[in-house]
This record gives sequence, C-alpha cells and structure tokens, in this order.
Amino acid sequence: MKLACYAILAGLTATAASAGGYVAPVVETPVVAPVEPVAPGVDWTGWYAGVQYGQGSADSNYAGDSDMDGYGLHGGYMHDFGNFVLGGELDYNRISLDETDEDGDLWRLRGRAGYDMGKFLPYATLGVAQLEAGDLSETGITYGLGADYMINDKFTVGAEYTRNDFKDVADVDNADLDTDLFQIRASYRF
Repeated sequence: MKLACYAILAGLTATAASAGGYVAPVVETPVVAPVEPVAPGVDWTGWYAGVQYGQGSADSNYAGDSDMDGYGLHGGYMHDFGNFVLGGELDYNRISLDETDEDGDLWRLRGRAGYDMGKFLPYATLGVAQLEAGDLSETGITYGLGADYMINDKFTVGAEYTRNDFKDVADVDNADLDTDLFQIRASYRF
C-alpha cells in the first residue's frame, strides 16, 4: 500500500510541475550607447610651397656683426606617419645686410622631423646651406626649430628659427660666419 501511495504522490507532483508549461529564462538586452562619428584626423602628408619673411643677424669673427633681413620662397614634401611627420624642403632667401649695400642669396636643403599634434606641428630641421654674396660662395650647415599651424586643408602658417654656420669663410682658417634668422611663413598645400 505504501508503494501505491508513493506512486500516486509522484504522479501528482509530476502533473503539478508540468501544469504551468515551459517558461524560457529572461535575458536582458544590453544597452548600447550611440556611436558618435569620429572626425577625420589631420593629415600632413603632401606637397607644399610658400613664402617667408624674416630678420636676424650675421656674426663674423673677421668682419664684425650685422643685422639682416631676408625674404624668399620654400617648397617641399612631408609624410605623416601617425604621431611623427618626416619630410624635406628646399628654400631660397634673398638676404640684405644692414652694414653693407650688398645683397646675398641663401639656399638651403633641409630635412624636417615633426610631431603631429593635430593642426599644430612643431618640428626640427637639419641640412646644408649655400651662401652667395658678391665674390663669396660658402657651404655650411643649417639647423633650427619651427612650428606650423594648419588653417584648413590647403593653407598653413608658421614661424621658424634657423642658424646657418659657415666655417673657414673665403678659405681663411678660423674665419667663421654664423647667421641667425627668425622667419614667419605661409604655405599652400597641394
């Protein structure tokens, strides 16, 4: 009899358990934040050309010191590697020394290495300079620091300080000529 009671009890329990039917577990849908469009980054890659104007000084241990000013053209190419920008530039400056009536030509071929900070690009330069003034024709090194600001995709403005060192000028031992030049620049990007 006990067996019959247990069988009835088991049957009632099974019937009661299945009376409600199957209920699927509740799974909550995750909340997804709306995705905001990302503004395209600034890309410094490409060709550029422009103008510059500046003032500075020429220091010579054989002919004295003089203030100078210069204006000219520049052109080059840069490649943006993400955080770093590398490139090369050729520029020409017509320079005038205040102490003489003679003008000179300053050509420079330089490498540029900068750090991409969006629309702001600080950079360093290093290269070779060629100075021609009257009978003087000298080759030296040039180096400096500068910064460009991108107004829009086509135009940049900037400022730059450079030093040009010429050793043994006119083939005279220890006759050195050093020029410091601070320039403002404007460039068009192609």
